[in-house]
This record gives sequence, C-alpha cells and structure tokens, in this order.
Amino acid sequence: MKLVSAIIKPFKLDDVREALSEIGVQGITVTEVKGFGRQKGHTELYRGAEYVVDFLPKVKVEVGISDELLDRAIESITKAANTGKIGDGKIFVTPLEQAIRIRTGETGNDAI
Repeated sequence: MKLVSAIIKPFKLDDVREALSEIGVQGITVTEVKGFGRQKGHTELYRGAEYVVDFLPKVKVEVGISDELLDRAIESITKAANTGKIGDGKIFVTPLEQAIRIRTGETGNDAI
C-alpha cells in the first residue's frame, strides 16, 4: 500500500476527484494548504500599495492506494491537474504500513 499526496491548484480539485473515481478510488482526503515552490510567490497591488504574496493557495489531496492501482492513480492525477503552467504542483508517494477501518476493524487493502 502507498499514500499518495498531491499538491495541486485549487480549481483542479474536481478534475482530480473525477479522474480518481474513474479508476476505482473510493475515498480521498482534501486539505486547503498554502505554499510555494519555484514560483516563489508573486506581488499584488492593493489600495495603491504593493505587497508580496509569499504563500500561494493550494489543495492537498491524500489517498491510500493499493500497489496495483498506484501507477494508474499517479497518471490520473498528473493528467487531471496539468495546466502546463508553473505551479501545477507535486505528487509524493510514501509507503503506507497499515490502514485500519475504524467501523469494521478491516485492515490493509480491505480498509482502503
């Protein structure tokens, strides 16, 4: 099992959710986050004063995936979140040692 964490642009969330649903992913966790990468933020003008926006709004999508679905999930997220512009985001894959469904006590892939 793997934990896939994707940091994406907020307006791409629905596209990513639909793409994951199409390959059989049943649940995701979404968190509103802020950050920056190579973009390093940008400047904005507000009431005549210029200020720097260091942290840009992003969305973090997390999903527990069986090893069999991993490559398809990464491909789906990549295609759905891609705009071709800077700041499209990143995907991180980490090992997931154990998953437990609290309601039923199921473990492993059954809990996902």
